[in-house]
Amino acid sequence: MRILFIGDIVGKVGRQAISDYLPKLKQKFHPTVTIVNAENAAHGKGLTEKIYKQLLREGVDFMTMGNHTYGQRQIYDFIDDANRMVRPANFPEEAPGVGMRFIQINADKLAIINLQGRSFMQDIDDPFKKADELVEQAQKETNYIFVDFHAETTSEKNAMGWYLDGRVSTVVGTHTHIQTSDDRILPQGTGYITDVGMTGFYDGILGIQRDEVIKRFITSLPQRHVVPDTGRAVLSGVVVDYDSQGRTKHIERVLINDDHPLD
Repeated sequence: MRILFIGDIVGKVGRQAISDYLPKLKQKFHPTVTIVNAENAAHGKGLTEKIYKQLLREGVDFMTMGNHTYGQRQIYDFIDDANRMVRPANFPEEAPGVGMRFIQINADKLAIINLQGRSFMQDIDDPFKKADELVEQAQKETNYIFVDFHAETTSEKNAMGWYLDGRVSTVVGTHTHIQTSDDRILPQGTGYITDVGMTGFYDGILGIQRDEVIKRFITSLPQRHVVPDTGRAVLSGVVVDYDSQGRTKHIERVLINDDHPLD
């Protein structure tokens, strides 16, 4: 089984990058399943039903979310019926949506789990305890378990990777929008990367127009974040191969931009 995971899609530029590059990536890597993090896909915050369906038409098989899951009000109208999406499982039980779903792939199942960190983020339920609960459930049905850990700090992401080593197939970090170069296979067979990176406006800061962000750092005053609709794009991702026991046997980063064109 081969997974192609594409990191945080930010706004229209990020969606256009999916349209431009996903067919070529599929032709190059032939993934069994393509997963994207879509929590910033609608104007840089949240996801609409229209964009959810658009991404599925573009060839995305599944979407994970994060702290901006509810950034667009209309998600409340469709998230419970969106069977190709998970939101962080450690949100309160009252939150719409679910944190784990299964995809049937021929005779196998792939469990996809979404968790959110707590360091420098919203103080929600413990992601480590929730991981224990969901992994135990998933292991009753499959050896293939993919985890998107949407967290701020490298240390919390590292901790989750080591905590789940040998119990899940892969732990990928999202949220910070900068791809890290630490893709590796942990000793018990879990593939890991601290942050996959983002897919969006290349010449900004984390996909946002840079002038306002720089001004905020200089003045310490609130600024309106502007997510451009046009501009050069970057696409960040990771490709992971599993053996028949659900262990990672290969993991490699994908980075496409004007400085790193697609081969």
